[in-house]
Amino acid sequence: MVWKQVTDPFNNITLSVLVAAIPILFIFWALIIRRMKGYQASLIATGLALLLAIGLYGMPAGLALLSVAHGALYGLFPICWLVIMAVFLFNITVASGQFEIIKHVMASITADRRLQALLIAFSFGSFLEGTAGFGAPVAITAAMLVGLGFNPLYASGICLIANTAPVAFGSIGIPITVASQVSGIPELPISQMVGRTLPILSALLPFYLVSIIAGLRKAREITPALLVSGLSFALLQFASSNFLGPALPDVIAGLGSILSLMVFLRFWKPRTIWRFDNEPAPTPTTAVHYSGGQIIRAWSPFIVLTVLIIAWGLQPIKEVLNATGQVQFEFPGLHNAIQSESGALLPKLFKLNYLSAAGTAILLAALLALPLVGLPYRQGLTIFGATLSQLKFPILTVAAVLGFAYILNDSGITLTLARVLASTGVLFPFFAPVLGWLGVFITGSDTSANALFSKLQYATAESIGVDPVVTVGANVSGGVVGKMISPQSIAVAAAAGNLVGHESQLFRFTVKHSFFMLLFICFITLAQAYLISWIIPTYELTDVKNTPAPPNPSNGYPYLVGLAVLLAGLVSVILRTAKPAAPVSASTEN
Repeated sequence: MVWKQVTDPFNNITLSVLVAAIPILFIFWALIIRRMKGYQASLIATGLALLLAIGLYGMPAGLALLSVAHGALYGLFPICWLVIMAVFLFNITVASGQFEIIKHVMASITADRRLQALLIAFSFGSFLEGTAGFGAPVAITAAMLVGLGFNPLYASGICLIANTAPVAFGSIGIPITVASQVSGIPELPISQMVGRTLPILSALLPFYLVSIIAGLRKAREITPALLVSGLSFALLQFASSNFLGPALPDVIAGLGSILSLMVFLRFWKPRTIWRFDNEPAPTPTTAVHYSGGQIIRAWSPFIVLTVLIIAWGLQPIKEVLNATGQVQFEFPGLHNAIQSESGALLPKLFKLNYLSAAGTAILLAALLALPLVGLPYRQGLTIFGATLSQLKFPILTVAAVLGFAYILNDSGITLTLARVLASTGVLFPFFAPVLGWLGVFITGSDTSANALFSKLQYATAESIGVDPVVTVGANVSGGVVGKMISPQSIAVAAAAGNLVGHESQLFRFTVKHSFFMLLFICFITLAQAYLISWIIPTYELTDVKNTPAPPNPSNGYPYLVGLAVLLAGLVSVILRTAKPAAPVSASTEN
């Protein structure tokens, strides 16, 4: 039995849109006004979406339930798999006592919370987004900031907001790759279009983040550092996205801004060290000294993590891991059981890439980190059990959120909302980023939002005489500012920042910033379409029917051998240089 999607169940698009918006409006009401816990809001919203899909859109109940199950399964893997492993790795570092050394090192660079946020949330988070994506940057950076002594709400909130600028180029450029495949526009012009929009936001983001944390006056106090951080990131993001393509902007810009700010801070210091209210001032003590080996040992989990995340992002390694460690199957009862309005059957596959998933790279980093930080594997097992207990509600939340996203998409509810935005005529370039924002809010992924709406963006722009690369790029750029309020992202950040049960606080913290940045990108896109059209890159369309050459897994074996040799050497060096002797005295810094 095949069921055909409908996008206007009332034959009145205005009424259909008002009804389709109910589950999304409920999420906003539940988290902002009612202040529900994340898992409660997600489960009720999923129930509402099921009722609409079955009762008003005519979706068979069996298909609707299978759709929710498909989404929930995707929420468990790879999303929850990644979050669990990221928090597990961090918990290992804390349990071993090595995070105290990391705190000391960070304070030696700067004890100023404003600058620590830039280094970790903005720059390091961007690097992680470029290599791993899918929740890893927020999970790792939020946990690190909380461990350093940040207020959990601010730690999680600013990590979500900082994770906007790099999302478009995340996971080695996958969001733009998908937008290219769906729209037929080559990757490079989409990368160039996005790279002529987001660097503006990137340059302003450090000042914006610090203003949120400390206020405008305190942000102005460190203007030189903000300029170094933001401009170095923006210039590198612009150059790499325009001349190299979508794969490396986050990695290059993230590392470049870290190095630029660290070098700058060797020659410049803020006049006052800013801390949170009621937080004790740092108490430096010359009695504390850690050797280079001890510092390397403390950072070793994140050094190993960085190496593995980069390796897992390399296409030859992905191919060999998928060839030996991937199970893909058609989702029973759902595959090809739904027909789009265009008549195409929707494939519903589930891919269990248990080796190439980013969460597996983090697990391997954790297993290697245990002996490096001096913990036995038996204790590691205990820490893992405690991590699962810590994350039981976030796991439920993420599974419910992805079930919610899948039923909205499969039933046609998402397409109803998209249809009204696409009917705005010459104003469509202004609303094009809203479509991307909506897609990421629902699915939690810029990649998924581009898969959903890139073709619609292309067709609508062509119909009104606007270059389609503007609106396809806007879908990507608008989506990045929806990431910070996606229920999936909120659940991940709450789990990492010890805010389980307080997701509503986090949502209320980020939602106004999401709307403000969305409006900013809407005006930029409108200007690109009509006022500064000279900024649009020239390109030729690709044939979307062309099938890429089949992967050759054997190409990845030399990479894996090289990775093994590199890791063996790295572990050997760390174990040889690390000294077990304790420092002269315990650090008194927070």
